[in-house]
Amino acid sequence: MVKLNKIYTRTGDDGTTGLVDGSRVAKHDPRMAAIGDVDEANSAIGVAIAAMGGAYPAQLLETVQNDLFDLGADLATPGDDFEPGEMTLRIVPAQVARLEAAIDAANDTLAPLTSFILPGGSQAAAAVHLARAIVRRAERSATAAAAAVSLNPQALTYLNRLSDLLFVLAREMNQKAAGDVLWTPGAHR
Repeated sequence: MVKLNKIYTRTGDDGTTGLVDGSRVAKHDPRMAAIGDVDEANSAIGVAIAAMGGAYPAQLLETVQNDLFDLGADLATPGDDFEPGEMTLRIVPAQVARLEAAIDAANDTLAPLTSFILPGGSQAAAAVHLARAIVRRAERSATAAAAAVSLNPQALTYLNRLSDLLFVLAREMNQKAAGDVLWTPGAHR
């Protein structure tokens, strides 16, 4: 499916990059900013998985990483037809539904929040919180790009649900460790 023999092509030396349909856009194009932020979010999830040492929810997040590659391809595919095809990757409702099911399952194990929480706790949970914040940035970039070009609404929904999933997974991980780090408003005035 993908074969990369050569890493550099020199085609981007002029400040442009190629989209799936062969068209070229500036590397600073809003679509490319969103794709870059999705890539950064995927990398942050990889760091979180490494911090988990193979423990739950590493396998779930490995599936998410694959989905994020699909999502990047989706964002890089111009057009208004958001149906997947043999050569067209699109985020589909089933991928969003998988996230929602995982959110519900994790959230069912958690006590209700009585305070805002700080992004910390265990090393793995803190890495998941960082990934969540980067996913939020990717979502902001993608919605900004969607104001200028047509993007798959399911891709935008996926990013929104993913940040929710990462939030509840970090809480679940902290519940099994030292607990959430609670925000104390005005504690250090």
